[in-house]
Amino acid sequence: MRRVLEGVVRVYQRFISPLIPPSCRYYPTCSTYMIQALRKHGALKGTVMGLARILRCNPLVPGGLDPVPDFFTVRRNPDPQKNMAEAEQGNYHR
Repeated sequence: MRRVLEGVVRVYQRFISPLIPPSCRYYPTCSTYMIQALRKHGALKGTVMGLARILRCNPLVPGGLDPVPDFFTVRRNPDPQKNMAEAEQGNYHR
């Protein structure tokens, strides 16, 4: 199931995203966040986290650095520096 959901996001990244002007307020982008959340937390929790992130991406928030946390939450990452360093090392796969 996780691979199917990742495939849906990849189709979006490849065919739909180029047609829309860039507007993501966060780093990594919402689609990349969704893929990382799926890989790190599985299909159900990853999907919930990704959808929560998409809902947070609106003109009323400042955006910024928000990598996938090590624990399940639908809120913004409380420790982005620590988790971003782990993601850069490639430790976000389970």
